[in-house]
Amino acid sequence: MATNESISIFSSASLAVEYVDSLLPENPLQEPFKNAWNYMLNNYTKFQIATWGSLIVHEALYFLFCLPGFLFQFIPYMKKYKIQKDKPETWENQWKCFKVLLFNHFCIQLPLICGTYYFTEYFNIPYDWERMPRWCLLLVKCLGCAVIEDTWHYFLHRLLHHKRIYKYIHKVHHEFQAPFGMEAEYAHPLETLILGTGFFIGIMLLCDHVIFLWAWVTIRLMETIDVHSGYDIPLNPLNLIPFYAGSRHHDFHHMNFIGNYASTFTWWDRIFGTDSQFIAYNEKMKKFGKKTE
Repeated sequence: MATNESISIFSSASLAVEYVDSLLPENPLQEPFKNAWNYMLNNYTKFQIATWGSLIVHEALYFLFCLPGFLFQFIPYMKKYKIQKDKPETWENQWKCFKVLLFNHFCIQLPLICGTYYFTEYFNIPYDWERMPRWCLLLVKCLGCAVIEDTWHYFLHRLLHHKRIYKYIHKVHHEFQAPFGMEAEYAHPLETLILGTGFFIGIMLLCDHVIFLWAWVTIRLMETIDVHSGYDIPLNPLNLIPFYAGSRHHDFHHMNFIGNYASTFTWWDRIFGTDSQFIAYNEKMKKFGKKTE
């Protein structure tokens, strides 16, 4: 019964977004994108697209999204938006983080990415332009993936904080008490596999085209780098998303080590009361006249 209701809600949301899309003017970038996509299909094999294409997308987007936060440390004006102002980034920490990232990306994530081609072949996932879903459907499915990943992340992340296993796995990610964007995927290899599973569950359930893989990678990287950025930037469009946790929510987790276990949304922490210390901290800071939200 619950499954049927979920499908009905998803279908209704898809229809609503499709209706809005029909009212919008034609996208002027659609034709150039179509030409580029067809050029890729005509010049590269499916294996190359699914494997090396996915790797390039991940690496390019990861470091592109990290770039603004990296540059902020050199701009005096941006320091007022840094959340933990008493803990500036250091070259030593950033270099250490970069080296671990390269290991994780090429020794842990690349073998997983190599399975993308076999996944698309086994489930007959299309590559062609004609069957590419509209942007509105991609957006709805990415939102569904975000909800699934956030749920997985909350419970497994909370488990990794258990006193009996914390020091063996998750402690690596908490080496930096004041996070910065590049640290988003700085983690023990086992944590990369454990928490990364939540990323793939949505793909298994919702993927209907290879472009969806890249769209979901884009959304997920944008979100995780934002919440690890260490900066609370005004007019951040991601903060317009209902229940979006944001950088202050996750920054407190790194500062306090306890609570705020969710990756993207706030509802699981609110339901289980694991944001109580965060709320108390905000109230305390308000009394001292400091902005914390």
